[in-house]
Amino acid sequence: MTKPATIRDVARRAGVSSATASRALNNSPLVNHDTKRRIVAVAEELAFAPSLSARRLSLGKTQTITVVVSFLTRPQAAERLRGIDAALADSEFDLNIYNVETVEKRDQYFRTLPLRQRTDGLLVVSLPPPGHNLSRLERSDVPIVFIDALENTANLPRVLGDDVAGGELATQHLLDLGHRRIGYVGDAFDNPFGFTSSRDRFDGFERALASAGIEVGEQDVALGAHGRYEARDLAARMLSHPDRPTAIFASSDTQALGVLAAAQDLGLHVPVDLSVIGYDDIEACDFVGLTTVRQHLFESGRQGADLLMAEIAERSATPQAVVLQPSIIQRRTTAPRKEVPHQD
Repeated sequence: MTKPATIRDVARRAGVSSATASRALNNSPLVNHDTKRRIVAVAEELAFAPSLSARRLSLGKTQTITVVVSFLTRPQAAERLRGIDAALADSEFDLNIYNVETVEKRDQYFRTLPLRQRTDGLLVVSLPPPGHNLSRLERSDVPIVFIDALENTANLPRVLGDDVAGGELATQHLLDLGHRRIGYVGDAFDNPFGFTSSRDRFDGFERALASAGIEVGEQDVALGAHGRYEARDLAARMLSHPDRPTAIFASSDTQALGVLAAAQDLGLHVPVDLSVIGYDDIEACDFVGLTTVRQHLFESGRQGADLLMAEIAERSATPQAVVLQPSIIQRRTTAPRKEVPHQD
């Protein structure tokens, strides 16, 4: 079996040093055009394939981008990763992905990953940095970009949605349909990761209701662990009251699917008896016809990766913040409030 050609074989055949051969194959301007053309022709003749690890060593780069993402199996994370992958598809970078589902893993990755010998750049998705890691991340010589992380990221490049505006949009959509008794199903506001999306969307919910002169009833707010089954249980209790809401805003599409299941369990018809709006616009929304707030998941991943590659090429003097504005996507789960005939 013939051994593969080495850079020394190319140099020997072309009559140059190994260093010159390497420079020519890396398109260095230090090698004149005729010599470079001769070396490239010899490399093609010998079917020379350069060692990727050697090339990385010679460039002083890992040619990798590292992504740290919270709760990788959630559809929001998967869609953002699709955007990241699309942005990097034609680049020179390989992609390493680390999943975080515990505070311990988060702290470990924030401590060990932003190192030049490990990666050329770090993308952090839906994972706000805690205060005790912040100074290390801000001083890191590895470019870092945050996606969907509002807390503690003001001094770092980031791509954000506007969850307060999104919550207000969702609620105003229901108000415009004539609903005045609107429930909210979301994540518990206190959590070890510092996630703020549910709280911020609730702030927008309250703001829209206040503008309409409506107070939020305590019985119309249900908070708990993130998940479809948990949301089904929360919504079932809310909808079992005789004086139930005519519409529910769920702080994620996953939770909205739980609300739809609860309505079905109770014999309520959506949207005739109950309007439901979610948040995210994950792929499942098309299949069930869920009205939702689109927060541009794919685009946030794509723009985050583009921003990181720009930071790798040249660090910006002022950290850039890209804000993607949410929009309403109306499908089949919201409709005008059903008028209940008055009893004589």
